[in-house]
Amino acid sequence: MEKENNIFRLEFDLGEEKDLSSVYSRLDSTLKVMEDALGIEATIRGSKILLQGKEEPVTKARKFIKEFYSIDANGYVISPEDIKYVLKAVDSAVPDETAGHTPVSGQNGPASLKDYFLRNIPVSSKNKFIVPRSETQKQYIDAIKQHDMVIGIGPAGTGKTYLAMAMAINALLKKQVSRIILARPAVEAGERLGFLPGDLYEKVNPYLRPLYDALFDMMEAEKAYRLIDKGIIEIAPLAFMRGRTLNDSFIILDEAQNTTSEQMKMYLTRLGFNSKTVITGDITQVDLPSGRMSGLVEAEKLLKGIKGLCFIYFSDRDVVRHRLVQKIIKAYEKFEKSRSISHEKEKTD
Repeated sequence: MEKENNIFRLEFDLGEEKDLSSVYSRLDSTLKVMEDALGIEATIRGSKILLQGKEEPVTKARKFIKEFYSIDANGYVISPEDIKYVLKAVDSAVPDETAGHTPVSGQNGPASLKDYFLRNIPVSSKNKFIVPRSETQKQYIDAIKQHDMVIGIGPAGTGKTYLAMAMAINALLKKQVSRIILARPAVEAGERLGFLPGDLYEKVNPYLRPLYDALFDMMEAEKAYRLIDKGIIEIAPLAFMRGRTLNDSFIILDEAQNTTSEQMKMYLTRLGFNSKTVITGDITQVDLPSGRMSGLVEAEKLLKGIKGLCFIYFSDRDVVRHRLVQKIIKAYEKFEKSRSISHEKEKTD
């Protein structure tokens, strides 16, 4: 490594027998992502790489590139979009106790790119696999693998439902379960269900649309519809779960903050043998009538400490949608916090 005017220059060779271009499907965009994320300049000539910038990011870049090279040697193709999020996640990873979620076994030691990319979730899709894009997402995937019941709580855009869907599809492909059941409470969010046109199925279908969207993003529509027709994948309102025992299934309950106490208890007691369930929700967006306790909020208080059940908490740092979504969530959190403080002051005055 050479230093000139506080700019470090580092050149290294990944091996003459392979060209670096074989590591990435889109080399130019990948290097651009790394340059933007770390604030460095990177050039490539054959198998040699030249990095320029401040010492710490240059050192990180060398480590990251070598890890990518190793990962690709195992047959993985890495997208630039995944690289962007994972670089950010590795760079900002914090210990479990400060991240705000329940620790999952096997998570000690510093994070590396392999920790993320080797936790990929193969699905039948145009995408070769789904990759966790934040430290909490990585913990979430591990929790689903290790526990029969996982409850993911956090704001929109953090991947709670999307990753649960990926894990469900993967479990079905591996024949770990014989069916997938996707459920949502059909609760109005400012609109009245009764005024929607059509029969019962047509009325509740809009509430289930986000589950279809996630499913079709990972699986070819023709195959998905075929599995739905056969009952191997079932998408239904939560009310349809009553009276059933769900064996050999991967069940996802989405938007669980809009369940009532009675609905949540009913759902939790449906779990049968060789089954796994993931429950997701955002407790800051409850659409139940005023005075009704959210089943998810109540379950969070009642179920903590039960062995075999794991809570994972997402925050605005885990948002993987448009960057404006993260800023919007922070703005609303700030507003809600100030409003809560104002209410407390009014009570004491």
